[in-house]
Amino acid sequence: MTAPRLNRALVLEAPIFASDGAGGFSETWAALGTLWAQVAPRSGRETATGGVAVSRMGYKITVRAAPEGSAARPAPQQRFRIGVRVFNIEAVTEQDTDARYLICFAHEEFAT
Repeated sequence: MTAPRLNRALVLEAPIFASDGAGGFSETWAALGTLWAQVAPRSGRETATGGVAVSRMGYKITVRAAPEGSAARPAPQQRFRIGVRVFNIEAVTEQDTDARYLICFAHEEFAT
């Protein structure tokens, strides 16, 4: 196995939910840190949502492993950010039995 080329700095973010005082909540995002990653495209598609065309692109994002429970370990429902681009994490798994790297399956959506 060859080591991945970690050549992109991604900011790992987690959602924070705060009460809005009316029985609902508001969602904000907190940066947990910067991780170096390899970002590889998977497949994409275009759909219509509410009469607007939306492009959805899948990505395989590889990062160095972190221990279970560590704030530096990506998890589903979190996201990566590069500038204005946002990659929503869907699933995370170890790349191999040595668990030196993690593979994050993520997607990016934008209106076309």
